[in-house]
Amino acid sequence: MDTDTGELRERRLPHPEEAEQFYRDLAAQGKKVRVGMEASGHARWFERLLGELNFELKIGDAAEIRAKRVSKQKTDRQDAQHILQLLVENRFPQIWVRSGENRDLRQLLWHRHHMVQARTRIMNQLQAVALNEGLRCKKRLWREAGTGATGVVPVSTVGEPATA
Repeated sequence: MDTDTGELRERRLPHPEEAEQFYRDLAAQGKKVRVGMEASGHARWFERLLGELNFELKIGDAAEIRAKRVSKQKTDRQDAQHILQLLVENRFPQIWVRSGENRDLRQLLWHRHHMVQARTRIMNQLQAVALNEGLRCKKRLWREAGTGATGVVPVSTVGEPATA
């Protein structure tokens, strides 16, 4: 909405580069901007951009936004108009969002957790392969101590250590 004329203007920005240029131009003109959007979790770059430009960003609960809608038809244009109307009327259902630093830290921890899980799965698979091939090693399979570089002890078919 143009604050000078009160006129609603619509502009589609299909690429992140276009959106970034558009908002940077607004900042260069000294405009105050308030952006409302549904919580989707896929717009961190956009949140960072608006934070960098000191623009106000309100993230709303998608279910509550949908519940406040009179018409149940759903198009992107109508959604945008509905969100704008809620912002103008101060009825936008804003939700609390963690800080960017906190979300970055949580993302790193989540990634580390998945890497540890992947490592554990691979080690368990290697252990199973070693046992299927007749190697009995328990935890020595993963340590340098014991016999050989890997600590693997070959076993005979009856389960006793093989003689050299």
